[in-house]
Amino acid sequence: MRSQSRELVLSLSGVFAAVKAASLADICTVDYATTALPVEDLGLAVTIDTSSVSVALTTNKTVGSSWYPSAVVDYCTMTFAYSHNGLNNDTVHVSYLVPSPDKFSKRYLSTGGGGLAINSGTAYTPSGIVVGAVAGITDGGFGSFNTQFDAAFLLANGTVNWQATYMFGYQAHRELATLGKQFTRNLFNVSADDKLYSYYQGCSEGGREGWSQAQRFADQFDGLVTGAPAIRFSHLQTNHLSGGVLEEVAGYYPPPCELEKIRNLTITACDGLDGKVDGVVARSDLCKLEFDYEKTIGEPYYCSASTSNSGSTPEQNGTVTAEGVAIAKAFSEGLIDSKGRQVYLNPQPSSSFADAKTAYNAEADSWDPTPLSLGGGWITRFLELENKDNLDSLSGVTVDQLRDWMNLGMMKYYDSLQTTWTDLNSFQAAGSKVLVLHGEADSSIPAGSSVHYYESVRQAMFGNLTYEEGTKALDDFYRLYIVPGAEHCGSNAAQPGAGWPMTTLQTVIDWVEKDIAPETLNTTGKSISNVCRWPLRPLWSGNGTSSECVFDQKSVDSWMYTFDAFTFPVY
Repeated sequence: MRSQSRELVLSLSGVFAAVKAASLADICTVDYATTALPVEDLGLAVTIDTSSVSVALTTNKTVGSSWYPSAVVDYCTMTFAYSHNGLNNDTVHVSYLVPSPDKFSKRYLSTGGGGLAINSGTAYTPSGIVVGAVAGITDGGFGSFNTQFDAAFLLANGTVNWQATYMFGYQAHRELATLGKQFTRNLFNVSADDKLYSYYQGCSEGGREGWSQAQRFADQFDGLVTGAPAIRFSHLQTNHLSGGVLEEVAGYYPPPCELEKIRNLTITACDGLDGKVDGVVARSDLCKLEFDYEKTIGEPYYCSASTSNSGSTPEQNGTVTAEGVAIAKAFSEGLIDSKGRQVYLNPQPSSSFADAKTAYNAEADSWDPTPLSLGGGWITRFLELENKDNLDSLSGVTVDQLRDWMNLGMMKYYDSLQTTWTDLNSFQAAGSKVLVLHGEADSSIPAGSSVHYYESVRQAMFGNLTYEEGTKALDDFYRLYIVPGAEHCGSNAAQPGAGWPMTTLQTVIDWVEKDIAPETLNTTGKSISNVCRWPLRPLWSGNGTSSECVFDQKSVDSWMYTFDAFTFPVY
């Protein structure tokens, strides 16, 4: 089929010159897209199905998100399929949004997924159109763009689909970008000697997917935006069970309203620690050092009854208990095993206690710990290899058991899903840039997760330098921003003044193409105007009239963890 594809391109090669890309409608045809298929030898060992091409023209589309500014855009969606040589019944679909020729700025953008999805549909791809890039997604070969990795993971109970696992881990995004860049060149007749800038954008699982490329394929992208990356995969997924296990061990299951009250009181108490009272906890590190959870004991809470798709929740009325505070304190400290060793970390103070949320049992008129499916499903499907979505209960599960599950998953998927390789020398040598942003109040993936990886890279690459020298060296190609008050991959209803950096893709483009390195990030928040790069932290002076980015050793130290429950490094 490859030779047939080559013949097709040769026979239609004159189309490029004839069309001259006069308009988007001119190139948004099956014939034109077929002539541009990336059938060149790109070292991927894949065969493109030339009969699979489809196109769809979209005009005057209003797009907008917390990740890019609102705009009215035109684009063509071009989709095709390919297979891996030597594999049977193997089909991977890729889809690219293509800008109008007069808007094309010689850029390509790959975008990532979330949860166990390898793509986020059109959540990020319009941002590519906004900056004049062809923007792509992949289905990973899982069957459709809406099929998630967990549906393809097992061939049968006990039998892992390793091809799907490596595709999800890193291979599919390697292929998406390699094909996408050449497809872009062919579509717009960009010669091999002409620079085509390539970028990546994604958050959560999409953030991990971005790191999977930066760690393995140093020159794949000129610049990446990786938000709240779901790296340290086994630890992260297992840790979603941490709140429920702490409740089981303590024998106390707080009503959600009680933990919500503790969170809200934490926000109130820690709001002004950055020098400004604005409803945003911009210094959760100082909050960790100074706030006493026990001061919330006896405070009244009330939540009205509610009904949702997951069931009905009764009215909650009571006072914060010592038992509830003990759960909140233990959760915030992260998991500690039976020998007093640190297993993992949890979200910063002022974050919600999402992983400790209980569910109402109407039959027993009680609150029960509920294993979250991201954690329970990780154990049943990925560790026990059963086609089962969740654990039946957390009864009998201990912190030591969570530690051992993390250990098992790390060993089993270190080369595919863990995504914590610390040697970025090749990435730096390639001149590539990566911008990482993470909500300080992220309740799904702790902000400390990104700090821990940053510090692991600093130690691995520049451990012979002083701390200041090492962070300065990292600044050359790797910058981390902890977004005050922000939640997982976006703004936070509990701290509405925080906002979220909207123009991060344009920021990394300016860093790559204009050498404008970002000192801070702008946000959409009413209270927070800019975000400091790590390890600097915000501090308002002059009675809250101006903000600075300062270095505070005690605060920095509060973010540092040594996971000594394991006998191997956890980066």
